[in-house]
Amino acid sequence: MQNTNHTRWAEGKLVSFLIATLKGISQVMLIENAVTGLIILLAITTFSYSLGIIALLSAFIGTIVGVIGGANKESINQGLFGYNSVLTGLALTLFLTGPYHWIIALVGAALAALLTATMMHVMKNTGIPVLTFPFITVTWFTILASYRLEAFRLTSRFVPQDLSNWQLDIAGKINWLEGAFDGIGQIFFIEGILSGILLFIAVFVAGWKLGLYAVLGNVVALLTSYLLGGEHTLIYRGLYGYNAILAIIAVSATFNTDHRRFGLLSGIFAACLTVPFAASIATWLLPYGLPALTMPFVLSTWLFLGAKKVLPNL
Repeated sequence: MQNTNHTRWAEGKLVSFLIATLKGISQVMLIENAVTGLIILLAITTFSYSLGIIALLSAFIGTIVGVIGGANKESINQGLFGYNSVLTGLALTLFLTGPYHWIIALVGAALAALLTATMMHVMKNTGIPVLTFPFITVTWFTILASYRLEAFRLTSRFVPQDLSNWQLDIAGKINWLEGAFDGIGQIFFIEGILSGILLFIAVFVAGWKLGLYAVLGNVVALLTSYLLGGEHTLIYRGLYGYNAILAIIAVSATFNTDHRRFGLLSGIFAACLTVPFAASIATWLLPYGLPALTMPFVLSTWLFLGAKKVLPNL
């Protein structure tokens, strides 16, 4: 009887851990839902089996850091130690090369969880969420380390450019269909209509309002970037869309707990702002060969959530 009870206890712990891991994946979209996390994992795996494995392992690692570190059980069960690890693992797997780059990616996933814990402590009295800033920090520093440390080998996609030679290219047609689905896919560094459809389904599973916000955020980004004269290639590849989707979900839903009447308008404005933020941040980072990642989403969301402390109707 004692062995049976122990087995059931162990099985219960394992199930709880797996659920927390899947929630860690869903938290990338600011959603706490294990089913959503599972569908997101399926979307990533549909695009690339190896990326699907890395996403799952990274989520495991982030959750394990929280468990071993003795974090608050509620935070662990909500998946709050997994989402930055997932993004970091995916980014470094794609951005680095060499026979052991996946090891560096998984170590980066662990560091992202540690930095998440640090920032949770530092920012707890502000009432402002950490968001994906730990992922951005670990990824940027790892890329920059490649210029001084041979073990970190970058892919050829990151080449520092002189701003004096930069030219805006708005030639060509926009593939609006690709733009409609690649915007949400770029949150996880993936492309393709099937993956995009699965990701939208994942959000709608968590709530129809969240799904509508995701669609609206993508539409807002497409229209804003087009009206502002953005590069057509970047528009239809979804590189302006993913930050807008995250921003509108964050401002209008996840952190709009009091259901303020201007919550949706604030979210739309936050989504619009991510477009010029993305353009300016990408330009600022061009000489260093760094990607903007989700920094436009972080800045736009922090801007509105911080202002809400003084302007509560937002």
